[in-house]
Amino acid sequence: MVSEKISPYISFTREEWAKLRFNTPMTLTKAEIKELQGINERLSVEEVEKIYLPLTRLLNLYINASQQLHSVTDQFFGQATRKVPYIIGVAGSVAVGKSTTSRILQSLLSRLPEHPKVQIVTTDGFLYPNAILESKGLMDKKGFPESYDIRKLIHFLSDLKSGKDNVRAPVYSHFTYDIVPEEYVEVDGADIVIIEGINVLQTPVTNEMLSRLYVSDFFDMSLFVDADEVDIKRWYIERFKILKESAFKDPNAYFNRYADLNDEEAEEVAADIWNRINKKNLELNISPTKYRSTIIFKKGKDHLTEKISLRKV
Repeated sequence: MVSEKISPYISFTREEWAKLRFNTPMTLTKAEIKELQGINERLSVEEVEKIYLPLTRLLNLYINASQQLHSVTDQFFGQATRKVPYIIGVAGSVAVGKSTTSRILQSLLSRLPEHPKVQIVTTDGFLYPNAILESKGLMDKKGFPESYDIRKLIHFLSDLKSGKDNVRAPVYSHFTYDIVPEEYVEVDGADIVIIEGINVLQTPVTNEMLSRLYVSDFFDMSLFVDADEVDIKRWYIERFKILKESAFKDPNAYFNRYADLNDEEAEEVAADIWNRINKKNLELNISPTKYRSTIIFKKGKDHLTEKISLRKV
């Protein structure tokens, strides 16, 4: 372990972090791990054992400490107050592996001895519908802070932390590339909620009173999935080429127009989209939020986590 005196983080190598697993059991099978991995990721049993089991142990300790604090607060007030969900934010670039990280955490945390109810909510559902984005001239800035209905996201998180039942989040379809009308994810009775999205650590973009609240103000802890831009771009292009041979083939898919491209053409299109939109968003809005997180996972070119940084308490 390397303790950097001028840094708010303590950094660990892959092997140093793996030793912090202690006796945390592996509760996922090889087949289950394969189902959890992303389209072009190669998630191994070793990666789960060395990276995600120590993280699960740490989160379990954090959650238990939070519950103890809740009990102490009840003792102070002399009455039982309603327990609210523990909220974990997962941030990072497009194509870096946030969704895979969230799914692994959901599976491992839900199999803890207490069997907590763990739900994932993606902030994609809080994007403005395409019709609104088109009217605002923001279709080429989809994923940028201004393309989200932050007010609605703040209200959703506020309701969660207020202990409300049946809190609903809108649903986004990557197939139609738009919000699904009248479809919602319902969060009810969850012990842990994972909020996954590229924008979850970003600061407000307007001067409205509500925007003085940050999305991350509602998090109990946050995780930033990091990698070098050259690797993320390559993963994005690889995923695009795989999708053109699968999901894009459906005539109803938003990106069906790319289905008949050859690999060279697909690579050019994907690189252009990356350079015009995702690269700019990463540099301007996503990477600058990295050091607002509790934990940073730095991935290498093969998607394996090479370095873990944990914010000092």
